[in-house]
Amino acid sequence: MSRIGRSPIPVPSGVDVTVEGRHVTVVGPKGSLDRRIPGNISIRQEGGDLLVERPDDARENRALHGLVRSLVHNMVLGVSQEFTKELEILGVGYRATLAGDTIDLALGYSHPVRVKAPEGITLEVPAPNRIVVRGIDKEKVGQVAADIRALRKPEPYKGKGVRYAGEHVVRKAGKTAK
Repeated sequence: MSRIGRSPIPVPSGVDVTVEGRHVTVVGPKGSLDRRIPGNISIRQEGGDLLVERPDDARENRALHGLVRSLVHNMVLGVSQEFTKELEILGVGYRATLAGDTIDLALGYSHPVRVKAPEGITLEVPAPNRIVVRGIDKEKVGQVAADIRALRKPEPYKGKGVRYAGEHVVRKAGKTAK
């Protein structure tokens, strides 16, 4: 049985979870999220915990058991405390500036690259070389951070580009190395 799927999801105080058939809605102090549950997986509330159960050991149900538990757990965490991803910008002249809900990035192109924050996501620029992506939906936060990183991935020779905070970029030796 799935080790992740078996563990109960603790619901903190102030978070309300509603399960209606195949639809789960989680409301908390930071906002609300809803998701449709795939397959035959069922969710039931027992005390202050949520339990994710599968009807049998069919291959599809085993595959979805841990996935659904992780998705619902991330929903509960997101509405009680936001998810954040930090990005670093390295390179001479590379910088970010915030204008409302849009970030203007100077990444070595002939023009500035503008990134507009989608609904439910807030972008912050605490320093010209740092970007913070915040939101209650973990999937959306990760996707926005990945989209910003994809604008100029860190290159292996000088390490210039946009990278996740703390990301290690494997460096290559240049032409002069023997």
